[in-house]
Amino acid sequence: MLPFDSISPCEYADALPRHQFMHYSIKPLWSGMPRIAGPAFTVKCEPGDHLMLHAAIYRARPGDILVVEADDKFAVAGGNVCAIAQARGIKGFVIDGVIRDIAETRENQFPVFAKGVIPKPGAKKCVSPLNQPVHCGSVLVHPGDIIVADEEGIAVIPKAAAEQAYDVARARAQKDAAMSLAQWEAQHVEKVEGILKELGFQ
Repeated sequence: MLPFDSISPCEYADALPRHQFMHYSIKPLWSGMPRIAGPAFTVKCEPGDHLMLHAAIYRARPGDILVVEADDKFAVAGGNVCAIAQARGIKGFVIDGVIRDIAETRENQFPVFAKGVIPKPGAKKCVSPLNQPVHCGSVLVHPGDIIVADEEGIAVIPKAAAEQAYDVARARAQKDAAMSLAQWEAQHVEKVEGILKELGFQ
């Protein structure tokens, strides 16, 4: 797989439409969380239930990222579930919902992006198919889509366009890295002033 995690989600902004970036309410749950990237293993948890996330940690492959559609009223995972997922090689969780036991998860350095934490866990009563399209952070995520997540945000790269998006983002990153701040400023002021002039700003 291409090194998608070598490039910030900000650079993928040049390669993807706005609707491929998750809502900012889904964020890192502990400070200093590293960037993660990998294919989505998608999970839908019915309201108030977390059975399918618990099933998914034994079915996802090493390197996968669990992308979970849930509600935010009950925790869908805790410290033990996160620890088992980590031991099985899962790179992290991206959850449109909440977890608990954040202290344990932080201590283990397991990446979880979610809306927050709550002590009360959900039930284990409802079955839903795994690896079906889910809605997470207002983005429709398909199994195998590439997730790139860090403190800047979460990009969802459609599987079919992943290589092209990576090439565009890498080119943008290389261009920015090769330019000094003074050079960037010179281009920036020229662009801004040109636009202002076109729009009739004096």
